[in-house]
Amino acid sequence: MASVPYRKDFPVSWEELHRNARALSWRLLEQGPWKGIIAITRGGMVPAAILARELDIRLIDTVCVTSYGKSDDGAEMAQGKLNILKRVEGDGEGMILVDDLVDTGKTAQCVRDMLPKAHFATIYAKPAGKPLVDTFITEVSQDTWIRFPWDMDYTFATPLAER
Repeated sequence: MASVPYRKDFPVSWEELHRNARALSWRLLEQGPWKGIIAITRGGMVPAAILARELDIRLIDTVCVTSYGKSDDGAEMAQGKLNILKRVEGDGEGMILVDDLVDTGKTAQCVRDMLPKAHFATIYAKPAGKPLVDTFITEVSQDTWIRFPWDMDYTFATPLAER
């Protein structure tokens, strides 16, 4: 597995994630009505819960795809081969397909092929994957690793000048 050149860190707090997921909800509310939500596991599960509450949607399903793992040096995360663990029925018509971010677009293309009529929404989008998303909130550079709150511990941070 090749190492991915992430040069920047973008830590996201729970409050920021919640605020951005609610902003995504506002945009999607205007485009409804929606039949349900399909979360791409695992990253799309937290945003899906927030969207479900804000849009008053009770029908939630998951499409389960893995793509990230440890790089050769064991330190960084690197995108590798896609592994589809669970699909959903249908073509996605009337459904919101949600993930936390679109990065290279590999996972996005895979789920787009599975659910071509779903409305694909993410909180964060990188340039390589952005064309595959219908609605997103924040664009970040391709060389940025987004650190979601469920992946972090609170700990001391070395000042940038000392890194």
